Amino acid sequence: MKMTVPGGAGPGVVAGTVALWSSVGHSPGGGAGPVPETGWMVLPEFQGRGLGKRGVRMLLELAREEGRWGLVHAFPATGNTPSNGICRSLGFRHLGEVDVSFADRVLRSNHWVVGPRTDLI
Repeated sequence: MKMTVPGGAGPGVVAGTVALWSSVGHSPGGGAGPVPETGWMVLPEFQGRGLGKRGVRMLLELAREEGRWGLVHAFPATGNTPSNGICRSLGFRHLGEVDVSFADRVLRSNHWVVGPRTDLI
C-alpha cells in the first residue's frame, strides 16, 4: 500500500492511497485461486489532478520491477468514470462487467486486467 502525496504539499498531507494485494474474492471465471488486485482512492479535494493515475502507474512500475505479481486485476464500479479512465489510459484490458462484494454490498464493476511487464502504457 502506498500513499498519494501531492507535489509541494506540507508534511503529513496525503491525497489518497493505492494498493496491490492478493485477492481471493474476485478470481476470474469464478475460480477460487488468488489474483493480484489493485485499487485506489483519491480524496475529493485532490481529485481531477491526475494523482490517481500517477499513483497507479507508479505502483504498477514497482510490480514490474519486482516481477512477482503477474497479471494485475482492477474492479472499479461501472459508474466510476475516473477510475475506469485510469484503467483505460494505462493499458488495462476490459474483460467485462462483474458483480463484486464490497463493504457488505454488491457493486456492479468493470473487470480490468493489465500485465505490468507487457501492457503498461
